Amino acid sequence: MKALKFIAVALITTLLVSCGVTRTVPITGRKQTIMVSDEQVLSLSSQEYANYMKTAKLSTNRTNTAMVKRVGQRLASAVEAYLKANGLASDVKQYSWEFNLVQDKSANAFCMPGGKIVVYEGLLPYTRNEASLAIVLGHEIAHAVARHSAEQMSKELRNSYGVQILGKVLNASGVDTGVSQLAQIVAQKGLQFRSLKYSRDHETEADRMGLIFAAMAGYDPNVAISFWERMSQGNNNTNDMFSDHPSDAKRIAAIKKDMPEALTYYKKSK
Repeated sequence: MKALKFIAVALITTLLVSCGVTRTVPITGRKQTIMVSDEQVLSLSSQEYANYMKTAKLSTNRTNTAMVKRVGQRLASAVEAYLKANGLASDVKQYSWEFNLVQDKSANAFCMPGGKIVVYEGLLPYTRNEASLAIVLGHEIAHAVARHSAEQMSKELRNSYGVQILGKVLNASGVDTGVSQLAQIVAQKGLQFRSLKYSRDHETEADRMGLIFAAMAGYDPNVAISFWERMSQGNNNTNDMFSDHPSDAKRIAAIKKDMPEALTYYKKSK
């Protein structure tokens, strides 16, 4: 019996290792292990985005809508140019950029894997200008480029296997159950992209990358400080102990620390 359990554990461990792919996050150089394929993530993301857009109400403000699309496309072009110049041209193929402004009073925005980005109208009173909007969109694009959604899904897979490996997996058919569970978890997490909470480390990484992406696109990254100061006045995120986002004070401090790096990418647009 012990031998059988050992073999089952070995099989599941082999499955986990074989499913995992080690990647390097652009800009930061951080190593990450992804256990779900781009095809899986993009397929689920496209399905959820389509469902969301069926119920969302697009903004009727043509000026603001045009601004969101203009800033977004400018950022996307800069990011794609960077990826191509750094041997990551194959990554560009997975992006099909789309930028929409919707009627929602929340000060928020989100990006689906694959580059589908939605900005809520309630965010614009805080951005106030195109450069600050670029900071937000750069942050959202960073989540996609760094594959944070896939990384979070991979974490859920590992946690699930860790909890159940000596239960259902060992008492059932081993690898077959594991494969079935993987598919179920991928599907389950895929339906939560809009509300997926990234870790504080992911948020900090997206802040840094977004700052640099904005600079690459010709937007002054210095505006990020005043933007986040305005955001801090509109919420109570003063303590990060129970939050997936850094506290406002820590976020602003980190941005100030990353500013010299971002400025090396900044060339004022004419």
